[in-house]
Amino acid sequence: MARSDRLFDLIQILRDGRLHRAADLAADLGVSVRSIWRDMAVLTASGMPVEGERGVGYILRQPITLPPMMLQPAELIALRLGVRLVAEGNDANLAAAARSLAGKIATVAPAPRDTDAGEDLFAPAAPAPQRASPHLPLLRKAIRQSERLTIAVLDASGQLTQRDIRPLALALTGQTWVLAAWCDTKAGFATFGLDRLLDIVPRGEVFPREAGKRLADYRKWQALGLGLAEGLDI
Repeated sequence: MARSDRLFDLIQILRDGRLHRAADLAADLGVSVRSIWRDMAVLTASGMPVEGERGVGYILRQPITLPPMMLQPAELIALRLGVRLVAEGNDANLAAAARSLAGKIATVAPAPRDTDAGEDLFAPAAPAPQRASPHLPLLRKAIRQSERLTIAVLDASGQLTQRDIRPLALALTGQTWVLAAWCDTKAGFATFGLDRLLDIVPRGEVFPREAGKRLADYRKWQALGLGLAEGLDI
């Protein structure tokens, strides 16, 4: 992984406002603890409000503000269309955040010269199944906080089954939201379509980042063609 990509991933992890040990960050990103120390020094030197030290952990306490940047016309179109796609989604919290972000972009970015510019690049997909919508905020929270869940889900034959899981990531594949997880019940990785998810019960337990059961391990499992093809997004 290139350092720039790793720094971006570190910022995304730290945005949850929790204290993260360098060893855990190193394990999640597949690098050495020494690399994490150096990366944290780079983030701090660049002005990121990262607090912490070796042997204790790191935390990002303040909201992140983006530095001024120049965008090419195609980049601005991509930004606007991406925000619009989220704003039209069925996750109420993210949709509201996307609309707020669109307003901020509008105040600093010039309006398109042609109001139809770029519209041909964007074909809104049909909404994801509404059954997934109520579960998305709870699942995102559980992923950020590494919280164990018990879920009730319909299997491929339509039978109700209950699983104890460690949620790892959410993906939108086609028109279906999918949850990637380590399943403690089956002792292996599993993916669950949220359109088949009937109930979620938070267990109030934080699961450890154990080797072989982390998101990085899921991605290796995925690369073997056993999991989701693409689109993972925490």
